[in-house]
Amino acid sequence: MTAAALIAIVGAESSGKSTLARALTARLRADGLEAVCVDEYLREFCDRHGRTPRPDEQAAIAAEQSRRIEAARRSRLLPVDVVVADTTALMTAVYSEMIFGDRSLHEDALAAHRQADLTLLMALDLPWVADGLQRDGPQVRAPTDRLLRGLLLGAGLGFSVVAGQGEARLQAALSAWAAWQRGHGPKPKIRWNHVCGRCGDPACERHGLRERAP
Repeated sequence: MTAAALIAIVGAESSGKSTLARALTARLRADGLEAVCVDEYLREFCDRHGRTPRPDEQAAIAAEQSRRIEAARRSRLLPVDVVVADTTALMTAVYSEMIFGDRSLHEDALAAHRQADLTLLMALDLPWVADGLQRDGPQVRAPTDRLLRGLLLGAGLGFSVVAGQGEARLQAALSAWAAWQRGHGPKPKIRWNHVCGRCGDPACERHGLRERAP
């Protein structure tokens, strides 16, 4: 059974991951593809328990996120063309290191993330918005972004940075998806590789955005 293509959306808190995941899934469906969105399991966990997870619960949360993504990709109930993942286990691994100093989840999270055909990394150009238990504050966004980029680049996992407000952000994601399709066909076997002259330096990206601003 051939697995569906996987678009993984990752990024620091309040960077528009969930909003983009839903909008991108809807647009792909409008384009005639069978697309499904896998929501962030951590949010479900926090809502159910009324708290953030303990250190000993992080591994199970990461594993469940990966399990749900893979189940959607290989669904026997409905043939799926594309799965859009609102975060992967990699985000749990990042926060485990940042909050608890625990790097033990990196290996499994990176292995699971390798299944992604296209990784969309959210730029930090949206205003921070509080969201209950889900968010720690705007001060954690830049450190999270640095750690996430370091893990992706260190593992040789490519990504495309998505920036812009509203429809522009969706169009940026669609452009990355279109480039992936052009390069590898409707269900490509080779994963998209991010190419940047400064190896994914966010300062470089922000400089470019300022240059293009009206």
